[in-house]
Amino acid sequence: MHVLVVEDEASLATELMHFLKQERYRCDWAPNGQDASEKIAVNLYDFILLDLGLPDYNGLDLLQEAKQLDHEPAIIILTARGSLEDRVQGLDLGADDYLPKPFSLLELQARMQAVLRRKFKVKSSVLAFHGFELDSADRRLSYQGQEITLTKKEYDLLHYLLLHKNRILTRLQLTEHIWGNILEDDYDSNYIDVHIKNLRKKLSAHSTIEWLETVRGVGYRLTV
Repeated sequence: MHVLVVEDEASLATELMHFLKQERYRCDWAPNGQDASEKIAVNLYDFILLDLGLPDYNGLDLLQEAKQLDHEPAIIILTARGSLEDRVQGLDLGADDYLPKPFSLLELQARMQAVLRRKFKVKSSVLAFHGFELDSADRRLSYQGQEITLTKKEYDLLHYLLLHKNRILTRLQLTEHIWGNILEDDYDSNYIDVHIKNLRKKLSAHSTIEWLETVRGVGYRLTV
């Protein structure tokens, strides 16, 4: 998952990103509202962790900007402004959750997982599809009880396709999810094609996989 941390306190931002990277999230940091606004306009984030008390921006205005994006990132407000009025206003504007400072990093992680389950209508960490089971808690894939070894990027790619099941995802969307920010001059859709080829080879050793579709000229879709 690709996360934008919007936080003007450098020490807290560093602590957050260190923890999230250990949990296999990829992170960008925006220390102010202007930087955050520019980043969300050009990057496809899965999560935005948003501090309301920014030096140059009303965090609620930034929240409204983010909710207008087509890909609708999940947003958790992290702020010392813990009044009921701020909380209600943030949730009314579309925030997915609200965590007052100070907070536990483990609680943040649990809330992020809960938001994902609600967003993608997933009831548990185990996602079953076509005889396969993907356990997002342990990052393991199995077929009828037999574990299948995936690389980190293969797992991330399959998990992302599964969360967005029945939707066409472009090569650019998939590449940004796995590699993060991409300069257009460096963009090469072959990155994704190679990983899809390797993933198909591993999955097809256990079952037919017509459900992992190539949408010619666009990208890929996993149908369930």
